[in-house]
Amino acid sequence: MYRPIQIDRKNLTIMGVSFPDLATLDSTASAIGSNMFEGFEPTEKHIRLYLDLKAGKINNTQLLVSLKEIS
Repeated sequence: MYRPIQIDRKNLTIMGVSFPDLATLDSTASAIGSNMFEGFEPTEKHIRLYLDLKAGKINNTQLLVSLKEIS
């Protein structure tokens, strides 16, 4: 079942996670939204991981390890 996520473009946050700019917020919201149509139910931790991956703070291997830990 689809449940909308909290997006605050004024304060640049998705589910309380802060973004550096509107472009990054919008691209992240779009990517997450596309996956939600397939049944993905994001959490704050998922949002943080995606943002860290996009920012280059973690690599794909670290992403997969972290996803296993929160699932």
